[in-house]
Amino acid sequence: MNQVIIGVDPHKLSATIEVVDRDEQLLGTGRFVTERAGYAAMRGYAASWPERVWAVEGANGVGRPLAQRLLEDGEHVVDVPAKLAARVRLFDTGHNRKTDARDAHSIAIVAVRTSTLRVLKVDGELEAMRMLTDRREALTRRRVQTVCRLQALLAELLPGQAKRDITALQARKMLASVRPRDIAGATRRRIAAEELAELIAVEAKIKKSTTELKDMVLARQSRLMDITGVGPVVAARILADVGDIARFADRNRFASWTGTAPLDASSGEQNRHRLSRAGNRRLNHMIHIAALTQVRLDTEGRDYYRTKRAAGKKHKEAIRCLKRRISDAIYRQLIDDAAAAAANRPVGASPGGHCGASQESSAADSHPLIDTSDQPLPGPATSTLQPTSRHRKTANDHELSTAS
Repeated sequence: MNQVIIGVDPHKLSATIEVVDRDEQLLGTGRFVTERAGYAAMRGYAASWPERVWAVEGANGVGRPLAQRLLEDGEHVVDVPAKLAARVRLFDTGHNRKTDARDAHSIAIVAVRTSTLRVLKVDGELEAMRMLTDRREALTRRRVQTVCRLQALLAELLPGQAKRDITALQARKMLASVRPRDIAGATRRRIAAEELAELIAVEAKIKKSTTELKDMVLARQSRLMDITGVGPVVAARILADVGDIARFADRNRFASWTGTAPLDASSGEQNRHRLSRAGNRRLNHMIHIAALTQVRLDTEGRDYYRTKRAAGKKHKEAIRCLKRRISDAIYRQLIDDAAAAAANRPVGASPGGHCGASQESSAADSHPLIDTSDQPLPGPATSTLQPTSRHRKTANDHELSTAS
């Protein structure tokens, strides 16, 4: 009964808080810097209320550092999506003007009125997996930029011989075949050699990151890689962003969160759905990679895609249908993994879907109640998406090359 909510509007250098009780009565406010002394002062100020819950806006974004510090210090923290806070601010004031104090108030009110907010939990393995996955994605973007610069230089050094998808070995051979004598050409070749060295170094880091991610996925006893098109990179991103699968009521909620469930756009007598661009777009991209892999290989996913095309659907429409079925297959596998982990869990361990998790979420994204349709279109997935052993290695290797 004495529990209070501390709404936190976080920034890189400061945090504004507002303390309210369960009746939304104002108990205190404050603004603190985020360096060590300021953080200690903020926790000291909050110590006046032993039964407290910290409601941090954007715990997956700018609020992540502060939320992680609070969790490490044993505080109870929930994540408040910015959209919910913005709605409360609009309805409370009649306009959407922002101040730090007003934001903190809106965040606290959301936490008081919403019982389905994501409760954050410490999971060092998932946090490490998330960081490694983000790091690998950054390295992939860096590799693409390096290849583009290298190709531009080689096109000038060797006109008419530029390759579209050049590898480091091909670039080395091309560079070894030219020896310009003028100062501009010599400088161009030297810069190209430096870009080639950077490309080789980046590819080595990507390979190392992929190996680490694969080891971490296997260490969590996940069988996501049994699904055709889901390799270490895709599996790691799924595990890092989903966290505890128990936070999703069913496969339709999960599909809504991944953006693979269509939006209900019915009106009057007309019943129709349209493409959803909501949800976790990173995870949607991973499912897209898996779908393209299944279409390119001789899999049951390709047969399903061709069936949809024969039924009159366009390429993108058929891919969307396949992505929904893959989303359902991923959900089923996560549920099976969670059940297996619970069966092998030692006495006294937490009851969550993964080792060390809880029934509350430790995911790295917003809560699953996203405003998209829960319709189970284009139909429930079947066991046909489970790959045969002869496709397993090829699909994983293809997924890695696609993700790069």
